[in-house]
Amino acid sequence: MPKKKKIKKNKVVKKSKKAKIKTPIKAVEKKSSVPGPDEKPEIKKVKKQPTEKRVYNLKDFVVYPKHGVGKITAIEKATIGEIDIQFYKILVEKEKLTLTVPINQQSKLRPIASINQINKCISILKTKPKIKRTMWSRRAQEYDQKINSGKIYELAEVVKDLNKNTDIIADQSYSERQLFEKAYDRLKSEFEAVLKAAPEEVQKKMDKALGRTKISEDAQ
Repeated sequence: MPKKKKIKKNKVVKKSKKAKIKTPIKAVEKKSSVPGPDEKPEIKKVKKQPTEKRVYNLKDFVVYPKHGVGKITAIEKATIGEIDIQFYKILVEKEKLTLTVPINQQSKLRPIASINQINKCISILKTKPKIKRTMWSRRAQEYDQKINSGKIYELAEVVKDLNKNTDIIADQSYSERQLFEKAYDRLKSEFEAVLKAAPEEVQKKMDKALGRTKISEDAQ
């Protein structure tokens, strides 16, 4: 009988030890599952306000997507509703238009392309045009969106795709010629601003890349 009592006591002691070990493990897991302080700096990095602020100076060339290349002619201030607003006055010579763009809405503007971007545009003009079999009305909308996007590479693609190495009047419809000339003139004006070259020199450079040298010679 005494031996049986000792065995029962030993079992009770083992169970109480296991219970004591389990409680601190749960407490440690709760402390490690709180990631609150680590998430705060990640939210701050998402903010893009500093990159949207850009300072343009007088006589700087900028691109307004819907109108093309323009030149800043003035930086003026005005009071509207007791609020002082500063804005740029931009002259678009090709369209004979003066734009008024508030400085806090600079997302609508972009600086003119770099020389490396111009060189890439020339390489795009040298490639073969993409032939699409979709309806012209749908393609015309796509081309118009690319022209008004303000992205120089998309502009070069439109010029390349609508380019004809033969007589333009015979091989292009009126709407095709309009879109081609619109894209061509906008790309040409940005080439002139970046390269600081005369219009005739830029036209020769673009026509050579497009394989239009024979057309320009016949026209002369």
